[in-house]
Amino acid sequence: MSAAPAPDVQAAFEAAKGFMPPHEGLALYAAALEAGRLGLPLLEVGTYCGRSTLLLAEAARLSGVSVFTVDHHRGSEEQQPGWDYHDPETVDPELGVMDTLPHFRRTLRRAGLEEHVVALVGRSPQIAAVWNAPVGLVFIDGGHTDEHAGADYEGWAPHVAEGGFLVIHDVFPDPADEFTGQAPYRVYLRALGSGAFTEVSVTDSLRVLRRTSAGAGARGQGR
Repeated sequence: MSAAPAPDVQAAFEAAKGFMPPHEGLALYAAALEAGRLGLPLLEVGTYCGRSTLLLAEAARLSGVSVFTVDHHRGSEEQQPGWDYHDPETVDPELGVMDTLPHFRRTLRRAGLEEHVVALVGRSPQIAAVWNAPVGLVFIDGGHTDEHAGADYEGWAPHVAEGGFLVIHDVFPDPADEFTGQAPYRVYLRALGSGAFTEVSVTDSLRVLRRTSAGAGARGQGR
């Protein structure tokens, strides 16, 4: 899979707050573009300020589908005050807590991609529990604990349609990366071990898997 977004979208991606490197973004975009051919929505878990959402939105625009992006917008563990990935600009000055939703909305607005994205503001397990449709792609990029990453996988991976993609970010096999990427790595191993997914590509910490069967324990292609 090889593809690149329009230069203005790429520039907007690189200017947006976020942590995904451009080369990993290109791999995500290529998967999203191919997934869009299924005519099904694309879904992202972990919006933050919309950096990766831009790439999904551009792929969705070209494919005539929509992106749903899930986040409570209060920041994950490593983004809280006192941690390495905290950005003081994301703190609500009145409430004193993180609120990335305004940054996300500005990111989409500036790129002209608002109409292609639906923001689902809430906790991933609560939203997944009532989701009832197949999707062409699920991009897991939320919390980095086993509790949160595992719940994202369990809640959303079963909705990936056959031929669609499960994309997992921050997959770090080295035990030295326990805090930043071991939980996503364990989710990646679960996906491969389920028999439902086959690995398509590896781009540093980004893994792209294709659903090739229902797999052991999976709930099918979406309800």
